[in-house]
Amino acid sequence: MDRQVAEQGKKAAPKGRSRPHHLMCRTSLWGVAGFLGCAYFTWVSFLHVTRNEYDWPHDAWTAATYLVWIVLLALLAFDTRCLREWAFFGALVINFVVGFGLTLWHSAPAADVRTARIWTGALWTVAALASLATVGRAGKSQK
Repeated sequence: MDRQVAEQGKKAAPKGRSRPHHLMCRTSLWGVAGFLGCAYFTWVSFLHVTRNEYDWPHDAWTAATYLVWIVLLALLAFDTRCLREWAFFGALVINFVVGFGLTLWHSAPAADVRTARIWTGALWTVAALASLATVGRAGKSQK
């Protein structure tokens, strides 16, 4: 009798849902959306450089916004076990940390801001390509 109750208890216990290893690879929509967003910001970064626009916002709301994005993206990066997604979120975290630093650095020389805009443009490109690498992986990521 005790054995029957124990076996029924094992069957009735809800199985824990395993968390997916992939956030973006599950559907191509996220990879395409990430690519388009990063491609836009790549273009904006390099547009600033070509137009010699090196000003940067230095207000508290911008700094707070950068912090929120840094925390969110870092959590997403640590939540995934996929190298493509980790590269995507990692590039974005670095990009936002640089933006946050420039927001706090009120007396940044124009040459340093120009260099930062070039490097962040390159990081946006890396993130766009990493995001594009997740497209079409839905069937392969369900393991």
